[in-house]
Amino acid sequence: MIRLANEPGFGRWRDQIRATGGCAHPVYFSGGSTTLDAATGEVLRHYSTATEPGGRLAVRCRNRRASRCAPCSWLHSGDTFHLMRAGLLGGKGVPSAVTAHPRLFVTLTAPSFGPVHRTTPDGGQCRPRRDGGQCEHDCPVGCGLVHAPDDPVVGQPLCPRCYDYASHVLWHAHAGELWNRTMRSVRRRLAAAAGTSQARVSDHLRLSFAKVTEFQRRGAVHFHAVIRLDGPDGPETPPPDWATARLLEDAVRSVAASVSVSMPYVSGLGEYIFRWGEQIDVHPIRRAFVDGGPISDEAVAAYVAKYVSKGVGDSGGTDCRMTTFEDIVLARVSGHVRALMGTAWRLGGLMGLEHLRLRTWAHTLGYRGHVLTKSHRYSTTYGELRAARVVHIRPEEELGPATATEAAWRYVGSGHTVAEAEIARGIAEDIATLRDIRHRMWAGFDG
Repeated sequence: MIRLANEPGFGRWRDQIRATGGCAHPVYFSGGSTTLDAATGEVLRHYSTATEPGGRLAVRCRNRRASRCAPCSWLHSGDTFHLMRAGLLGGKGVPSAVTAHPRLFVTLTAPSFGPVHRTTPDGGQCRPRRDGGQCEHDCPVGCGLVHAPDDPVVGQPLCPRCYDYASHVLWHAHAGELWNRTMRSVRRRLAAAAGTSQARVSDHLRLSFAKVTEFQRRGAVHFHAVIRLDGPDGPETPPPDWATARLLEDAVRSVAASVSVSMPYVSGLGEYIFRWGEQIDVHPIRRAFVDGGPISDEAVAAYVAKYVSKGVGDSGGTDCRMTTFEDIVLARVSGHVRALMGTAWRLGGLMGLEHLRLRTWAHTLGYRGHVLTKSHRYSTTYGELRAARVVHIRPEEELGPATATEAAWRYVGSGHTVAEAEIARGIAEDIATLRDIRHRMWAGFDG
């Protein structure tokens, strides 16, 4: 660290890391860009990394996981909040009239693959023994203990040999298709209510959504989604009077209870039919400061933003991709997660399951989807939010449409040395502390 601090370009390097918010794993590029006047060819701005320390420039890693990079995760969560909020309250190109459109907050869960240890809201026993029996592997079928929320045993199966690991992993691999089929079926129900075909239902209304994926303690994903009904032109137009929140809620509940995805027969496994779990929550979203309900616009946006920074690592797993079976054996994960990853690896080698790429996604327990997905017309995009932030921080970046930019960049490395990581961590902590102080000051002013 002393040697680093005495480097000639240390001050400028520190400024770069501060500009990234103290990113824990920055990406370095070399090159430059030139902005020209499109009509005259005059050079309006030129930048080159030739004068930077080491001839390179640090940029954010943009990792959404708080376990990998807290500064970038905080920024990504903030973008997610505004993306979700815009689809609920308007803004960022979405009219504020969407607050009057039917909107639901929906939670869809995975089915049970075997009993696991759990906590209860009332602080009761995990799984009270009713008959005092044991499973075929001589394991108790119940648990009379009261587990704390942070107890490592929560989410672990009562009997690992009874747990259906293959169904768990394969359900993950088909969860994305199950969601897509659910949305298509909901549109079909709405078309039937309108007395038209699914192909013509867009003449009456449009179904928009945004969903986030969360890993439960048992290692199974469930989806939190905002579903909204718009008019035929999207959020700019209201849906017809008959398209109510009650109609949408009935359609979602009915479809979620009946929709399924089938997996063709595979030698050694048989056939599978995948469905949603029994726990299905559907709540209308209330307008903040008007209805005063517990499920409000701001609460939903904040809830989704919180979970977008989490991953399988928060459920006892790891965010690192597995490249060999030995990586799974040596991974610092719970025994339950190790069994799930091992099952994904073994199933990935079976003929007939190659298209699922289970070995590639063994670290996510077979789940291949993005943490957040949305329909095209729900609201803004991450790219538009980042571009707006750049213009806000550096207004000179917005030079108008009559300009042309020539750029040439080359990747030259990523990450920190041990000394660099320690300094970057201190910068990130300072920024977080100042942000917290500003927040408390503004909260005091509002009070």
